[in-house]
Amino acid sequence: MYLLGLGLVLLLLKWAQWGPVAGWAWWVVLAPFGLAILWWAWADASGYTKRKAMEREAARKAARVDRQRDALGLNPRKRR
Repeated sequence: MYLLGLGLVLLLLKWAQWGPVAGWAWWVVLAPFGLAILWWAWADASGYTKRKAMEREAARKAARVDRQRDALGLNPRKRR
């Protein structure tokens, strides 16, 4: 996501002909988009994306179980 944001900022600066980016070659300005594509391809191929989604789901499930236990009064009281 950071690479996509960087690419958008560089593209805007190149389009507006502002600062030193105006003199840069187009391939330098568009390189973050290519790197973002490579990152997403690697993340999907390696299972990184799926693993992070499973971790988020497990955390949501644990939080839901804890809330239900608190509502039922099954959690031991915390010491003060």
